[in-house]
Amino acid sequence: MAKVAFIGLGRMGNGMAGRYLDSGFTVAVWNRSKAKADDLIARGARWARSPADAADGADAVVTMVADDAASRAVWLGKDGAAGTAKAGTLAIECSTVSYGHALDLARELRGRGLVYIDSPVAGLPDAAASGKLTLLVGAEPADLVRARPYLTPLSTIIRHFGAVGTGTVYKLINNLMGAIQIAGIAEGLAIAEQAGLDMRLVLEAVETGVAASPQVIRHSKRMVARNFSGATFTAALRHKDAVYAVALAESLLSDAPLMGRAAVHAYDKAKAYAPDDDEGKMIEIVSRPKGAAT
Repeated sequence: MAKVAFIGLGRMGNGMAGRYLDSGFTVAVWNRSKAKADDLIARGARWARSPADAADGADAVVTMVADDAASRAVWLGKDGAAGTAKAGTLAIECSTVSYGHALDLARELRGRGLVYIDSPVAGLPDAAASGKLTLLVGAEPADLVRARPYLTPLSTIIRHFGAVGTGTVYKLINNLMGAIQIAGIAEGLAIAEQAGLDMRLVLEAVETGVAASPQVIRHSKRMVARNFSGATFTAALRHKDAVYAVALAESLLSDAPLMGRAAVHAYDKAKAYAPDDDEGKMIEIVSRPKGAAT
């Protein structure tokens, strides 16, 4: 029976690890907080003392952590997974990291005999738990063939963009466009509210108009209702992704990425206001009327 080490059990990672259990894999799990693993342990997962312990004897190590620093720590830090993973082990990074980090990590892990694939995901926690994520993959073709049995439990769609790093490039593009859209709809709805428009009619127009997108439709209703329960993506994480994306844009584009920088600025404020709350709270930041006390 194939063995998977799954590292990082946040909103997305818990459901993803559960998919491996549902699919009959032997699963070892690690997270900074053991409490987030309790349900998986009850379903048959082995609790690992460290990323290194999780990776020991694994056929694939899958990570889903917050950022570059967390990724570096669980792979290459003290008790990191790379220290015990055997040669030929699949190293599948599902986290949203910077492009530079993806390339550096690939080089380091390949040097240790591991097979690195970047596979950030698109989808919400319910999709993670039901195996309906879209995977945005950067890998050598032969490596992707080897990895497919470990990717299919997570996904309904695998988009192979090319060599290692290309999946991360597209994920950063995707999340930057999301940041721009969410900041834009918050500003637009705030203008409508302060101008006294019928917000029921505004929502109807938004959802059926040319500016509609899945992001806009999902967030506009929640923003107008000020319903931020069950956060699926936080302001701090969106800010991190936008910063990584703008850094990539600045390395590739001759003109300044104005929209990206505007999104980073907006999420600077959102992160300061409510870093671990739902990113839809952007509406509360921009909806203060002109002349109101600070």
